[in-house]
Amino acid sequence: MRKIISYPLSVLYYILFGLTLISLHGIQWVCFNFFGYYAHKKSVDLLCFFFVANTYVLGTRYKIENMEKIPSGVPLIIASNHQSFFDITTISWFMRKFHVKFVSKIELGKGIPSISYNLRNGGSVLINRKEPKQALREIRKLSEYIEKYNRSAVIFPEGTRCKFGRPKPFAESGLKILCKYAPSAYMVPVTVNNAWKMNRWGNFPLGVGVKITLTIHDPFPIKDMLFSEVFERAEKEIVNGIVLEE
Repeated sequence: MRKIISYPLSVLYYILFGLTLISLHGIQWVCFNFFGYYAHKKSVDLLCFFFVANTYVLGTRYKIENMEKIPSGVPLIIASNHQSFFDITTISWFMRKFHVKFVSKIELGKGIPSISYNLRNGGSVLINRKEPKQALREIRKLSEYIEKYNRSAVIFPEGTRCKFGRPKPFAESGLKILCKYAPSAYMVPVTVNNAWKMNRWGNFPLGVGVKITLTIHDPFPIKDMLFSEVFERAEKEIVNGIVLEE
């Protein structure tokens, strides 16, 4: 029954999603080209608001835990598990005050209204997984950027989305570069739960009645810590927070 209901609701969601992408693209362009970074940031916040609001037609609910723990006025490295596109929209909206920027795959840098424009111009970086040198160079640029402006880098160490919530092994290289070139940053381990249920049947129909949970674990300064300790602690906290369901 739930899957049957999801068909018309998914159609409605995708209509709203498409309208959001098209309408906010022009607004972003104007804000970025005529009014600068902060105006563009507001337009991206509006985009992310609608990304989240659109999911309410699917009965999606959100629970954000421990946001108050995150320090202000310092660079942040936000490391999270990766279950779905909806991880990204959830982090983007609910953590917007921290000026989040993403390490994204290069394929997303073109062809998608609003999203591609923001990734190219909003401070995020696009990496080519087939070219490790290019990828690490771009991540270094991001780390230097957040160090200079006290902003936040979001990275998914698994690299690709996991299935059914089961975490994949974390890769060290991207996190290592972020830590090396943003030495005053705080590591913020984040666990996303249930976002995979949005795509339990693929991209159509979408899951209905899903409760996505975003849990922020205790942030900690990476200064004076060995990278191996930072990596181990972050991975352990993220993975231990994942709730697996058969």
